[in-house]
Amino acid sequence: MTADRPPLAEGIPDRLYGRRRGHPLRPRQQRLLEETLPRLRLSPAQAADPRAAFGRPVEAVWLEVGFGGGEHALAHVEAHPEVGYIASEVFENGLCSLLSRLVEDGAEADGPLPPHLRLWPQDARHLLGLLPEGSLDRLFLMFPDPWPKARHAKRRFVNPALLPLVARVLRPGGEWRIASDDPTYQAWVAEVMAAQDVFEVPEPATSRPASWPGTRYEAKALREGRQPLYWSLKRL
Repeated sequence: MTADRPPLAEGIPDRLYGRRRGHPLRPRQQRLLEETLPRLRLSPAQAADPRAAFGRPVEAVWLEVGFGGGEHALAHVEAHPEVGYIASEVFENGLCSLLSRLVEDGAEADGPLPPHLRLWPQDARHLLGLLPEGSLDRLFLMFPDPWPKARHAKRRFVNPALLPLVARVLRPGGEWRIASDDPTYQAWVAEVMAAQDVFEVPEPATSRPASWPGTRYEAKALREGRQPLYWSLKRL
């Protein structure tokens, strides 16, 4: 077991995702991964003291699990300079999508980067194992892969076996935001949350709250006639 892969709880699968890469990377994307990503990468040592991991003092630390194309993460980074934002994504194409919005072509190695943003390009569950207790003020899970087949249910991030790990790193009163347009996942969230006692679970909203940035996945769901639900869970 390596330092950035602490052991996971019993019952949690080895990983939640399939392949890490979609189409082959273009030269610009390769430069982003080789030259820009290391400048923003959160190290395991920094995870042990996340408030000290940024280029300036921060008032809170937020984590997004699976940021997709990065538009949700970057909207928060722009709107909240006082917050240290950790964005986690394993898929190389998603990492390149976010990084390409930060630096111009040709400036991958030395273009300015947000001092209050750090990236974790690995399984977010291992990061949860490295973070100190109560170190997160907010956690985002926006339109995760629903893993609709019953035999894949334990690959979902919302998982009874994973809840203690999530609850450990969120401070009391901290917020966990979840959004999904998939009926199977929506029913799963309701089932899992009804059987726990560490989060306050109000009824989900049926329209995106004003303080929640949109994502491409939400836009696609609405175009195709699916109804997203938006949960705001409070750590007790």
